[in-house]
Amino acid sequence: MSEPLIKVESVSKSFLLKHQQGTPYSTIRETFTAQVKGLFRRSAKNNFQDTEEFWALRDVSFDIYQGERIGIIGRNGAGKSTLLKILSRIITPTKGRITIEGRVASLLEVGTGFHPELTGRENIFLNGAILGMQKDEITRKFDEIVDFAEVERFLDTPVKRYSSGMYVRLAFAVAAHLEPEILIVDEVLAVGDSIFQKKCLGKMEDVSKAGRTVLFVSHNMATIAALCNKTILLDKGQVLAVGETEKMIHAYLNSGKKNSGENMDDSVPDPEAKLKIRRVRILDQNLQSNAEVHNETKGFIEITFEVLKDGRGYDLAIHLTHLQHGPIFTTCLKDSDITKNDVRSWRKGIYTYRIELPLSILRDGDYSVNASAAIPKVEVLDQFKYETNFYLFDTISPVAITTEGRGGAILPVLEWSETGYQQR
Repeated sequence: MSEPLIKVESVSKSFLLKHQQGTPYSTIRETFTAQVKGLFRRSAKNNFQDTEEFWALRDVSFDIYQGERIGIIGRNGAGKSTLLKILSRIITPTKGRITIEGRVASLLEVGTGFHPELTGRENIFLNGAILGMQKDEITRKFDEIVDFAEVERFLDTPVKRYSSGMYVRLAFAVAAHLEPEILIVDEVLAVGDSIFQKKCLGKMEDVSKAGRTVLFVSHNMATIAALCNKTILLDKGQVLAVGETEKMIHAYLNSGKKNSGENMDDSVPDPEAKLKIRRVRILDQNLQSNAEVHNETKGFIEITFEVLKDGRGYDLAIHLTHLQHGPIFTTCLKDSDITKNDVRSWRKGIYTYRIELPLSILRDGDYSVNASAAIPKVEVLDQFKYETNFYLFDTISPVAITTEGRGGAILPVLEWSETGYQQR
């Protein structure tokens, strides 16, 4: 086997967290008094500590080879961004060693590597120079970059006047087209629209097929599954596992699953709020909360919400997503016969509604539920989120035996009717 392009050996990273005492805004007198008190504390060898050592990464090791598309997944605070910053040479590890062979292009946040006062044109050449490219190399790729980013009209405008979407389009186009051996991309692509995200995924696939290496961090498991052939699972700064993407996604989802099958929000709403979603539950055929439903029986999603102010036209939506195959459907309360139009008047109180899952066509696997409330085309009232926007549950599908080997997000078993025949 060839030598790894990236070799990470027992890497750890710590930060010192400062605990601020008192209010963030102080008078001159309060500042002077605090400093005097600090002197007495130190002279008395007081045990109080105003700093704390925090280990974002602990003893992380793995190898990455040329042409691999590597996903990095984990919950918030797992150490993903810290790891990418170390790999991008933005920060150095506290312990351990990293060996990287090749030119690295990183896109960790909107506008990474851009100078806000320079134009889009100037930043393209600046980024190329930072990557160690000659001017003629950048010129050869220039038109392709501009065409991909779709910013030709604003090419000679300072990038500080760009929208976040324009920023990320140009930044990604530069990073992907200037031929780095290693491309590192964080969740920054979430800023772009869906069409641009598809373009980016296609480009990253092209980059890897050309023999270059891609590292991609995302909370979107469908995107990770579509792009990455190997995935690193992080948890609390440590590598839990490295392996086939589908297995790593399954391990990640199961690690955070709520066995009760329900999630509640008891937080105090904003005084101006009109509606608050309070609970989402997955119910089995016995109408009991359950994070696992079987396709041969029945399953339901139940949503409970509180109307805080009398009003008209409130609508609720439930969004179902397969974590590896993407969105399945969105269903809205206004679609139901219960509310045939948008003019229903709502009185203050707590309401509960339930929908039956179309289990007969859902393939087995991990799903997420996201709920939202709005006055359509007027105002978003609330969004119900479970950590990374997901409320997780499993389905176990006997229909998968009938449809074994078929792709797609759903597995319908449809009736075929013969409507004609001609003898030859």
